[in-house]
Amino acid sequence: MKLSEAWLRERVNPAISTDELVAQLTMAGLEVDSVEPAAAVFSGVVVGEVVAMEQHPDADRLRVCTVNTGEQEPLQIVCGAANVRVGLKIPAALVGAVLPGDFKIKKSKLRGVESFGMLCSEKELGLAEEASGLMELAAGAPVGVDIRDYLTLNDNLIEVDLTPNRADCLSVEGIAREVSVLNQMDLSALPVVKAPITHSDELPVSVAAEEACPRYLGRLIKAVDAKAETPLWMQERLRRSGLRSLGPLVDVTNYVLLEIGQPLHAFDQAKLSGGIHVRWAHKDETLELLNNQSVQLDTDALVIADEQRALALAGIMGGSSSAVNDETQDVFLECAFFTPDKMMGKARKYGLHTDSSHRFERGVDPFLQERAIERATQLILEIAGGSAGPIAERVSTAHLPQRRPVTLRRQKLESILAVALDDAEIIKIFTGLGMTVESCDEGWQVTPPGFRFDISIEADLIEELARVYGYNRLPQTSLLMRSELSKAPETVVELDTVKDALVARDYQEVITYSFVDEQLQQAITPGEAVVRLQNPLSSELAVMRSSLWCGLIQAALYNINRQQGRIRLFESGLRFLQKQDELVQQKMLAGLVLGEAYSEQWSERRRKADFFDMKADVEGLFALTGNEVSFVKSNHPALHPGQTAEIKTTDGEHIGWLGMLHPKLEDEWGIGTQVFLFELDQTLLLKKKIPAFSPLSKFPSVRRDLALLVNESCAVANIVGHIKDCSEAAIQDVFVFDIYQGQGIEPGYKSVALGLILQDFSQTLTEPEIDAIVSRVLEKLTTEISAKLRD
Repeated sequence: MKLSEAWLRERVNPAISTDELVAQLTMAGLEVDSVEPAAAVFSGVVVGEVVAMEQHPDADRLRVCTVNTGEQEPLQIVCGAANVRVGLKIPAALVGAVLPGDFKIKKSKLRGVESFGMLCSEKELGLAEEASGLMELAAGAPVGVDIRDYLTLNDNLIEVDLTPNRADCLSVEGIAREVSVLNQMDLSALPVVKAPITHSDELPVSVAAEEACPRYLGRLIKAVDAKAETPLWMQERLRRSGLRSLGPLVDVTNYVLLEIGQPLHAFDQAKLSGGIHVRWAHKDETLELLNNQSVQLDTDALVIADEQRALALAGIMGGSSSAVNDETQDVFLECAFFTPDKMMGKARKYGLHTDSSHRFERGVDPFLQERAIERATQLILEIAGGSAGPIAERVSTAHLPQRRPVTLRRQKLESILAVALDDAEIIKIFTGLGMTVESCDEGWQVTPPGFRFDISIEADLIEELARVYGYNRLPQTSLLMRSELSKAPETVVELDTVKDALVARDYQEVITYSFVDEQLQQAITPGEAVVRLQNPLSSELAVMRSSLWCGLIQAALYNINRQQGRIRLFESGLRFLQKQDELVQQKMLAGLVLGEAYSEQWSERRRKADFFDMKADVEGLFALTGNEVSFVKSNHPALHPGQTAEIKTTDGEHIGWLGMLHPKLEDEWGIGTQVFLFELDQTLLLKKKIPAFSPLSKFPSVRRDLALLVNESCAVANIVGHIKDCSEAAIQDVFVFDIYQGQGIEPGYKSVALGLILQDFSQTLTEPEIDAIVSRVLEKLTTEISAKLRD
């Protein structure tokens, strides 16, 4: 919510500085995001009036103007603006004036004609980014008055970041109410005069969706002048709140919205057919909105319609077919209360977010509508003229929000705040906030006003007293408690330990969205059921991720596009799977590597990271848990068919995947280099094998080396696994120390050299016993994988 400090101080003006006001609002829970000046710094600009004008003798586009600036003699100023004319009042920068950007006005000659100043546009005064001509002031603007004083430009724009529960502060009146209570001052009343009824015409109104629109008011205002000029003071207040002037009819509705927080809408009566109907949309009904967006409506969309078609998305945005314009003569002014529960998510569903939807979703005072429509009528009649008809009102009392009293116990209040507030102070605070207070035996019965949807339990009332009384005034107490530290389970490794291990291996952690692009996800996990969002933020964030690779690849592309050639990323988080009718959330850990294996240095030759570099990183993670895993050659649609491994436990349970990104996807996404990925199930990864002591044998160990010839497709892990399955108690360890292919080795085969460590716990092994063990191992390997002892 952005508002003008000067506008705010018209309603309540405490004797405090801007900084003190900002600090006060922030401490009361209305955090101020920023404070900016209402206009750029400039000086020496006054209200001027063009009293005479003639053509420049040597330039077709220039005019020589005689300008009254309130001094004894009028000034001669050369101007090239298209809208300059006799009688026009404009900002005139005098000689010596300094405009925004430190632009100094000096006496000058334009094509040989002297000019003693400059006539200014909004852009030149820093009031607008663009301008098509001079800034035109009201005919009654006092000549010679400093323009900063006339336009109240010595003002500040305060932007308040409101939490969703404080919809009551989405207006100048709401903020002023808070300031008045915080400073124990009275709030200046807003003068709202009921419009005289000068004609009896009204449009018939019916409400078919009373549960969504329990209160609807409409009024026909005839013979308005839609071409009338919106007063400069109103244009300025709208500008300072971030809205531009769109003509008097729209400006008035926007102004009342900012002033008291009630959205309104104006229809061109000539474009309506019959009466007004508030109803649910028909299936596949279409509506073209004011922003030229055409939407296809669902049956849960609330619309304002006439006899033939939908005219507006209720509480969100009007339609272009019934919009007011400069030719409008008769206006149907709408003011309604829409139930927050029925409005939530409706705007976002159609990719919209408007000032009206922002307020209706959070809650508008259901008793404000009559006051708002009278205020809007008053302003329209003052600015655009016309005659007002009677108000047509439809109310369903049963569907209006009920404000039930909440009990506040004195004992509970004192126990939480640790301070005893006077009864008179408590009543004064609640009354200032618009609440009704009645005393009872336990304390007070407090009924919240219509604009406070966030007051429903005792804790809400205590919070209100605390923030108005002042958090900094409450006594500070230490929390004393005795607690027993829970025992850390030894069977689980902390996720932070795993993250630290990856960071030590030169990875960097990233956090990406759980929402991803459906096309990207289908490329990575084709055929999997997609979990779609009902109200996506955008088409690129439309589905829930079924793999953390989606975010990692997007992060890698972002870095590649910024000339980063070596990328090592990891992420921990949830993936979302649709299994039958159940949504399954699974904790995963994933990583990505591309580019050089090492940072450029003198001790290592430059080379690209490969499959085995990442495999070593993953094995390092499992080394933290003491669990053994196997890497089984497999296929994954997103990975290279020759460099893909499925990671399994010794029991054959699937843990995750490891491999190189498929070249087709690499080319499709324009990565330009090999990318390696892994993804692991956190639950299985973090299971820890508790270490147990094994007694040391007092007998010597023996090493025997074997060089085996096996098919080149045979995995080394398969060989080691078969040796461990031999049930030879004397074999304490098996490891591979060499793999060779080349001269002396038959094509299609490879030589694998293994080391066997043998040791017995009851005796020293003899040569015949050792040879027998090795023979049995060779026999099993020959039988299982057709291995042969190399000559």
